[in-house]
Amino acid sequence: MKFITIKIFIITSFALLFSCKKTDKLQPETAIHATNSIEHASSLAIYKNEGFSIVKIINPWPNAKENLTYILKERQINLPDSLQKYPIITVPLQSIVVTSTTIIPFLEMLGVEEKLVGFPHTDYISSEKTRALIDQGKVKNLGQNEKLNMEQLIDLSPELIVIFSMDNHNPMIKNLEKSGLKTLVQADWMEQTPLGKAEWIKLYGALLGKEKEAKNHFDQIVQNYENAAALASMTNDKKTVLYGSMYQDQWFVARGNSWVAQFIKDAKADYLWSNTEGTGSLSLSFETVLEKAKNAQYWIATSSFKSLNEMTNANPHYSQFEAFQQKQVYTFEGKLGKTGGTIYYELAPSRPDLVLKDYIKIFHPDLLPNYTFTFAQKLN
Repeated sequence: MKFITIKIFIITSFALLFSCKKTDKLQPETAIHATNSIEHASSLAIYKNEGFSIVKIINPWPNAKENLTYILKERQINLPDSLQKYPIITVPLQSIVVTSTTIIPFLEMLGVEEKLVGFPHTDYISSEKTRALIDQGKVKNLGQNEKLNMEQLIDLSPELIVIFSMDNHNPMIKNLEKSGLKTLVQADWMEQTPLGKAEWIKLYGALLGKEKEAKNHFDQIVQNYENAAALASMTNDKKTVLYGSMYQDQWFVARGNSWVAQFIKDAKADYLWSNTEGTGSLSLSFETVLEKAKNAQYWIATSSFKSLNEMTNANPHYSQFEAFQQKQVYTFEGKLGKTGGTIYYELAPSRPDLVLKDYIKIFHPDLLPNYTFTFAQKLN
């Protein structure tokens, strides 16, 4: 597993112990005539006005004390004085640097991947389309996410660097801004609903002059997701599901309000920890998990295991679960890109409709007889 994707998804799955709440309220000085175009994402709000948009990043990191506000201004537009105190980004962007693989599919869906000029540790990127740009030298390797190559960034002079932050003490952001580079802190990883994560495509539509295309893509994903959920709702056969694997001496299970739990619920299965409150993960002992889930019919393992033998080599006690004995163990993390990036970590947040179909195919294969897994793999 690669560092940047592990960091994003472990924090999303294992560290968040709270729920983000959406707000449509603007500060008085920014109460321009507009409505929030975001419907599902809880950490993003976009207020479109004539010639500019107000973007609010809500709860940009765990336990954030304040929101972040950015102004996206079209060229030749004069902004109201009340907005001048916020960071101003001229759009549409002609060049961009991003630091999370989850953004790569958004750029490709909008057809603007050629505006990407840099990325930290490009081996993390799995998409063949963007890998071709990397091989052509059009996307520069900028080092590690928290130690970006400042000289190279200054030389590239991207119009915007989109980053994420764990808290409000990020020296990298200050160093970038001192060098005259513009930054935007994004928080798609804070979302805990499948459609909430996917709706962040609208931010990149606003940044890159593709707002209509972003809305169309997202609307289609919503329709696909809802159609798949409706299909699953036709069955009354609810399989019991175990989730997770051992990490050192702890087993992390997704809490009841996490995006994993939502997928399993929408796929019409009975997730054994669906009643636990909160998002993120719950840390349990092996014995506690075994007592509750020994007879679970399906097991979604959080690992890149390639086979059941690999699992028992890592922990021989895995064989005590009925799902293991019945060979009903699946992983979403086994498929890797050409340079070792985990495809699920990169693509899944932007295509929850495909993730849901994978879950339905696992639990109710008869409902999708002609569907082939996008991410999931059954361990043999």
